[in-house]
Amino acid sequence: MKKIIAILILVFMFSCEEIINEQNITNDAINLFAPSENVILKTGATITFNWEALNGATDYQFQIAKPNFSNASQILKDTLIQKIDFTLDSLPVSNYEWRVKALNSAYETVYATNGFVVE
Repeated sequence: MKKIIAILILVFMFSCEEIINEQNITNDAINLFAPSENVILKTGATITFNWEALNGATDYQFQIAKPNFSNASQILKDTLIQKIDFTLDSLPVSNYEWRVKALNSAYETVYATNGFVVE
C-alpha cells in the first residue's frame, strides 16, 4: 500500500511540475498568413492555410465555417494539429471564415480569424 501511495505522489508531483513550467501563452496572438482577409479564391483550387508558429504552443485548433462563425450554417473542419498549416483539396463556391488558436497543456490563445470567398 505504501508503494502505491508513493507512486501516486510521484505522478502527481511530475504532473504539477509540467503545468507549472508550461509557458503562459494566453496573451499571445496567432498571426495568420494565408488565405488573407477577404481574399477571393478560385473553385477547385487546393487551399493551404498558413499561420506563424507561436513559441510555447504544442498544438493548434484549426476550424473552418460557412459562411462565418457568428452565423455558421456549417462547420467544415474542426481539428487539433501540431503543424502550422492545413491543406484542403477544394471548397465549393461560398463565403468562408477560418480561424486558429494555439494551445499547450495548460494555456490557450484566443482565435485569430480571417474570412475569404471561393468563386
